[in-house]
Amino acid sequence: MADDLARIAFAGEIIEWRGPAPFLFVPVPDEHVAELRFAAREASYGWGCVPVVARIGETDFETSLFPRAETYLLPVKVAVQRAEGLGLGDRVAAVIAVRRR
Repeated sequence: MADDLARIAFAGEIIEWRGPAPFLFVPVPDEHVAELRFAAREASYGWGCVPVVARIGETDFETSLFPRAETYLLPVKVAVQRAEGLGLGDRVAAVIAVRRR
């Protein structure tokens, strides 16, 4: 879409991190981090968080990527976990779109 600063598709394993809820996340692969950092210059609302519209399986949702170490983490909300039957260690395909503020 015209308002997307970045649109990225990737796959990854769901991990647990005891940070902000929901505790389950998918790390964004290294090859996409530079593009996300560039888009974050216009989209981030603070603390390095980047608002996105995401899709995992058949479930669309809004969330924010969290910066962590050298990458970003995509939260897997409880509603998404339930809708898609997902849990810790599952491998998922995700699509994220970074939108202008």
